Amino acid sequence: MKILFFSTQPYDITYFNQANENNAHHFRFLEYPLNEDNTALIKDETAVCVFVNDKVNAAVVRQLKEKGVRLIALRCAGFNNVDLKAAGEAGISVVRVPAYSPHAVAEHAVTLLLALNRKIYKSYNRVRDNNFTLSGLEGFDVYGKTVGVIGTGNIGAVFCRIMLGFGCKVLAHDVYNNDALMQAGVTYVSPETIMAESDIISLHCPLTPDTKHLINAHTISQMKPGVVLINTSRGGLIDTPSVVEALKNGHIGALGIDVYEQEEQLFFQNLSGTIIQDDVLSRLTTFPNVLVTAHQGFFTKEALTQIAGTTLDNINAFEKNEPLKNALSQG
Repeated sequence: MKILFFSTQPYDITYFNQANENNAHHFRFLEYPLNEDNTALIKDETAVCVFVNDKVNAAVVRQLKEKGVRLIALRCAGFNNVDLKAAGEAGISVVRVPAYSPHAVAEHAVTLLLALNRKIYKSYNRVRDNNFTLSGLEGFDVYGKTVGVIGTGNIGAVFCRIMLGFGCKVLAHDVYNNDALMQAGVTYVSPETIMAESDIISLHCPLTPDTKHLINAHTISQMKPGVVLINTSRGGLIDTPSVVEALKNGHIGALGIDVYEQEEQLFFQNLSGTIIQDDVLSRLTTFPNVLVTAHQGFFTKEALTQIAGTTLDNINAFEKNEPLKNALSQG
């Protein structure tokens, strides 16, 4: 098959070409994100491969159909950027990578937590300036703390187990309870209980109409003063202006995010020579107790290998007219 990749980074080219060594697929890579203005770049490809910030709305889907595209292959787990109903009506199949080393994202969430708590970024910069003082670097023992986890799918489950290993009390909420996690010591509770009792809250749920702005002024008011909030899932789970207010008044003690609701125009680009026009993100980065990474939670060798391999497995199955085990419902 001929496949056109959008939003391509150098590592995409490397890992997908490696995964394609024994296949006969023809790849074309574009650095541009897919949107309504550039579907003309599609030539004779029958599939497009897209990532988290590509726009695959109803208008784009119509244009894809006109160009003869029959498959949308997401090289990620999230799919809130795709109009599945429009794709179904257009007869275009949509597949994704539902799991790619959940350890990668879960471990990154833990990294954000520990770096914030122990002020690693501050101490690193101090030592580089030959400043070996400890004032202002005080943290807390993660051991014994109550950790609330919202979403216990593949990634959330790994995060829960890591926190149990730290000796934490782990509370969780999900649409479905995970029996293995409960046997391991995780207690499933309501979201309200998580907000009220957790010292640390980590988000691992998908972005849906029900979870959009799950963290807002009201839910923040239910949290403990000084709570640490971590989000490595989807930016839209957080109402960022409300979080900024809670950081300003000290109700949120620290924030670590690898995703941002308005990241589409920012992440995966080098904007070091420009002035960022996003006032909310610019305000966030002024706080000494905020750590922002640019959607790098997935960025490990293992995850990239699995993403490429699963994506090509999906494409192979489509080409051979086999059942698509990673297809998304388009009803």
